[in-house]
Amino acid sequence: MEIVRMCEAHVSQVAALEKRCFSMPWSENSIRQELENELSLWLVAEEDGQVLGYVGSQTALDESDMMNLAVSPDCRRQGIGKALVQRLCNELQAANSAGLTLEVRASNEAAKALYAGLGFARVGCRPRYYTRPVEDAELFRKELRI
Repeated sequence: MEIVRMCEAHVSQVAALEKRCFSMPWSENSIRQELENELSLWLVAEEDGQVLGYVGSQTALDESDMMNLAVSPDCRRQGIGKALVQRLCNELQAANSAGLTLEVRASNEAAKALYAGLGFARVGCRPRYYTRPVEDAELFRKELRI
């Protein structure tokens, strides 16, 4: 497996994975627009031309927000999500981002455990943040400046 920056060749596979993993997936066009957004950094984990997972972020000034993280259901529990988030944190830290914030469904225990294991701390809650189904989001943050 290799982690690389997302490029045009990845967009259709990332969009297909969005549809498999999320109740309100981003469109292929929205994902493609991230390639031209100077505030965005999207990474994909790939093997033999197949996208296994991806992570996307946006940074304004020195604050970053994780937009999306997904791993193919067939490839979960293999460390791909962890590797993607670690690489994202490393790249954002190298770009002088002060911290990375993300939202996660309150019921997503696996993701919350992943983030906690990577040094993220729960810093708040956004009531009814998600729809389909309606659910609170827990807000996590990791400081990137040491």
